[in-house]
Amino acid sequence: MENPNVSGQDAPVKRTVLDYDDIVKMAPFFKGKRWLVERVMKMLDIDKVNWIHDHNFDTPGPRFCRGLLNDLDIKLRIDNEQLLDNLPEGPFITVSNHPFGALDGITLIDIVGSRRPEYKVMVNMILNHITAMRPNFMAVDQAASDDPAKKAVSMRGIKEAMMQVRKGHPIGFFPAGAVGNYNRHLRFEDREWQPVVIRLIQQLGVPVIPIFFHGLNSWWFRALGVISWQLRTLRLPAEVFRRKGDTLHISVGDIITPEEIKAHSGSVSELGEWLKARTYELKKLK
Repeated sequence: MENPNVSGQDAPVKRTVLDYDDIVKMAPFFKGKRWLVERVMKMLDIDKVNWIHDHNFDTPGPRFCRGLLNDLDIKLRIDNEQLLDNLPEGPFITVSNHPFGALDGITLIDIVGSRRPEYKVMVNMILNHITAMRPNFMAVDQAASDDPAKKAVSMRGIKEAMMQVRKGHPIGFFPAGAVGNYNRHLRFEDREWQPVVIRLIQQLGVPVIPIFFHGLNSWWFRALGVISWQLRTLRLPAEVFRRKGDTLHISVGDIITPEEIKAHSGSVSELGEWLKARTYELKKLK
């Protein structure tokens, strides 16, 4: 079985997304409680997620994403879709809000990766368990500061991102680095976009395309966050299954030029706030 603390792009594809061993590594409390893990997997719909993955795992990358969306009858409504049909040649960066934690990454690979197959998205380690999507993933770990091995994975992900762009390929960022939540004004949005990602955007100096995802996860997902962030994380793949039969609304913004990036780079925080605002402006497209 793959080590979950490495990015594993070249590791063999697993038929399941999460199994008993994966869950114990994420939440050691469950060790030796296989019966409880089985109940939790059913309660969080992980068994259904595993079935969907098994049905499509032999067609990795964008084709897997399209197959998954088709199986769940999830339709896409894309504002300014013509911008996706006229993507820049060479490297570019997409920046997106992160309301779902799984479905947004899957959908990005479908809508951008189907047009530019070499496109990759930087994601949290939990999504790296969807092994059929690893060709288009670069994994980092939110808990990197607490674990030297995980920190090494995150540093490797950042270096891979730089190499991806320098080779002339596009890359996608969720600059918040975590699923959105309610702020102190009771508005649902991303937390502050992370300085390490904004610095990368500054350094790389390529066009940036903002992409906004409308909507949010279930109340059940948000309630689990109050109980345990580990349980909320385990729920992420199942939030995709919850959207079965839905239409996902996505808005694509105009290309931001390297010159515009430079003009708003007085500081990392200034650029981060400006890019986030440009992305959230797309929320107005109903």
